[in-house]
Parts: sequence; C-alpha cells; structure tokens
Amino acid sequence: MSSTIKLEIVTPDRSVLSEEVEYVGVPGTVGQFGVMQNHIPLLSSLAIGCLYYRSAETQNKYIFVSGGFAEVSPESITILAESAEQADEIDPERAKRAKERAEKRLQQQQEDINRARAEAALYRSLLRLNTVEKETGKSYTQ
Repeated sequence: MSSTIKLEIVTPDRSVLSEEVEYVGVPGTVGQFGVMQNHIPLLSSLAIGCLYYRSAETQNKYIFVSGGFAEVSPESITILAESAEQADEIDPERAKRAKERAEKRLQQQQEDINRARAEAALYRSLLRLNTVEKETGKSYTQ
C-alpha cells in the first residue's frame, strides 16, 4: 500500500510542481503545518514562506511561496500560490541585492518611504535566501 499523497503547486502563471510525496510542510498563516496521506480535509491560507516536501527517493526539497491557499484532502494537497519558486530557480545574488535595497530604504529617514512595503520586501528577500540555503547548505545571509 502506497503512503504517498499527490502534491500540486500552481500559480496564476504556471504549474510549479506535480509529484507524489510522502510529506509536505506548509507555511500557513497561523503557523507551519504538516500533511501526509489520509490527512483530514482542510483549507488554509498561506503565509509567505518556505514550503518543503519529501518523497521516498529524495531528501527534503524546498519551494518559496508567497501567499495563496492550500487545499488538503486525504489523497492530495493543492497549493494555489500567488507566486512560487523552487529553490533552484531562485537567483541568490538577485535576492541579496533585493535585501540590500530594502535595508537601505529602511535606513533612510525620509517621510516618503513606504515603511511597510520596504519591510515586506526585506522579509520576502530573506525568506527566498533562506529557501536556497536550506536546499544547498550554502549561506547567503551573512
């Protein structure tokens, strides 16, 4: 008897992943939650964060997701994300530049700086870098 669950990750632009997996760790808005085969039905909003999954053939694989929803049934989990990138699709140098730009904006004491947008950009860039670090073992946030 198979102990896998179908993981589908889609964005408005593309299908990111469709794979049979044993476990999925999902960044929900009220906290991280795990999904395995025969999970009770669930609908959850997604936080910006790092989703990970594991199959019998692989170690943990990581995907950055930026908002959306997760729909869980006993046989499948569908992630409908605003955006999603597999770790190997993330350019760490570009993410580092985005982090530096956001930090610079936050250091400026100008009134026309939208602080909430700068903080959100910094948070996203740090989580994108964290996703790559988890996948590769290399540090980019020093």
